[in-house]
Amino acid sequence: MRSKKSVVHSDPKILGGIPIFVGTRVPVKNLIDYLEVGDSLDVFLRAFPAVSREQAIAALEIAKEALAADAHSAG
Repeated sequence: MRSKKSVVHSDPKILGGIPIFVGTRVPVKNLIDYLEVGDSLDVFLRAFPAVSREQAIAALEIAKEALAADAHSAG
């Protein structure tokens, strides 16, 4: 898996610091929004061709790990 640093970037000078996919101006939140309304990963990737499938999957894995870590720390 790629490191978080190579997938997601946040810089106050780019979109006010919103986390984006590295090498793009596409907010990671856009991926979550697409999936939340039932769109597939392929639909998201067609809408945002600057994001690679590998980046999108890595971002989802990062989110999964963060949620799992948070769930374990709450117990």
